[in-house]
Amino acid sequence: MEDTDLKWRKASYSSNGGSECVEVGEANGMILVRDTKDRSKAPHRYTVAEWRAFVAGVRDGEFDVDDAGRLP
Repeated sequence: MEDTDLKWRKASYSSNGGSECVEVGEANGMILVRDTKDRSKAPHRYTVAEWRAFVAGVRDGEFDVDDAGRLP
């Protein structure tokens, strides 16, 4: 299946200008993530378990940055 055949969803926090967009898709039981501005690069691929763990970490603040913009 080609990436063009997938139904991609743009992240709700992507910029309106389209220069900082991330899209997510699903194919063959894998979660795919791509950079909208450079679709020539292969998407990152994650298992459903990996994706769920990542989303849980985001919700729990695991990836929040400090005032200097660094991960604690």
